Amino acid sequence: MSAQAIALNAASRQRYLLTLLFAGFFLTGLEITLAGPLLPQFIARWSLSDSGAGVFFAVQFSASLAGVWIASLVTHYFGTRTPLLAGYFVMAVGLATVNSASMTVALIALGCLGLGYGLVVPPTNLMVAQIGGAKSASLVSLVNFAWGAGAVSCSPLVLLALKNALLPQFLVGFGAFGALLTFGFFFSRVPEAEQHEEGSAANRRMDTGIVTTIILAALFFLYVGIEVSLGSWAAAHAKRLPFSGTSLATVAPMFFYGGLMTGRAAAPAILARIPEYRLVLSVLVAVLAGNTLLVLAPNQGVAFVSLLIAGLGCATIFPIYVAWLSRWYGRKANRVSGIMFSMSSVGSAVAPWLVGVVSAHAGGLRIGLLVPLFSAVLMVVLLLAVRRQATA
Repeated sequence: MSAQAIALNAASRQRYLLTLLFAGFFLTGLEITLAGPLLPQFIARWSLSDSGAGVFFAVQFSASLAGVWIASLVTHYFGTRTPLLAGYFVMAVGLATVNSASMTVALIALGCLGLGYGLVVPPTNLMVAQIGGAKSASLVSLVNFAWGAGAVSCSPLVLLALKNALLPQFLVGFGAFGALLTFGFFFSRVPEAEQHEEGSAANRRMDTGIVTTIILAALFFLYVGIEVSLGSWAAAHAKRLPFSGTSLATVAPMFFYGGLMTGRAAAPAILARIPEYRLVLSVLVAVLAGNTLLVLAPNQGVAFVSLLIAGLGCATIFPIYVAWLSRWYGRKANRVSGIMFSMSSVGSAVAPWLVGVVSAHAGGLRIGLLVPLFSAVLMVVLLLAVRRQATA
């Protein structure tokens, strides 16, 4: 086979792989945000308090933490494709059973959704960052745009399914999509990290000390906690605002994830003009403004605008953190990623649960939503501490 034919074949395999990764991240965005628009249904079905409702998120994202650990172990011994196969299969099972009349079965299904999420997110992000090379932040932003498209589609699709009494069919249909992705990855050829490291400036390890590693892990923890808290509690908060429509509240998460998706679509153009570190600090101002406005919102309209602002602010933060992880640690990124994505999962389990606990004990979700606001402030402080590393 000629060198040109080999190159064309490799490019074709890479396009097929990226198509699967992007399609998979669409489903991942939909399934991991599903509990948010379903939360008012769960609260009414089982007469839950805010503290009790927070358990759903704790179960889901504790399972995602287990998924990250399993993904790290499985990748080390069996390669990157295995956690992708397992992750999308488990997602399919969770989607098909999450609307059960039994709270126990629903919790197990949410655990499956979280486990699948933890299995597929680290290898997908790192694989895309490695393929992207010097433009890793832009390509990671695009694959997370696909995640955002799934997340923003979730609320209106759930609302449409509820209005037409088609929620079981909707969930089984996306469960079948997860099974189809499992089949697709089974026949894919997934490159491992070593194939992308030689000669790549983006993958050469920088001098990264233990303090910087701890701070980066804290940034992963705080960011994902903010994102999941705002997305998960948006519908419940909007439903309780004065002069609010119950059905319209279901689509509140759509505004947050719509901002997230829009920002990620624009990220490659923005990153070409603004340095990553300066951009992260700038967008955190939008997160702080949007979260503050959400806490003070007098009605649903203001809440929707505030969620959109916060989503736009969040859009580029996580892709930049993933790019830093790949760039700072080089060939050690796959090992260090277990720590970073574990901290993401801990943040996604703890923060929304803490919002519910604070809300239950302090008199409402307005106070509970101060948790992500405080997290954004702390993130600014930590970013200032790694300025030299981030701007290198």
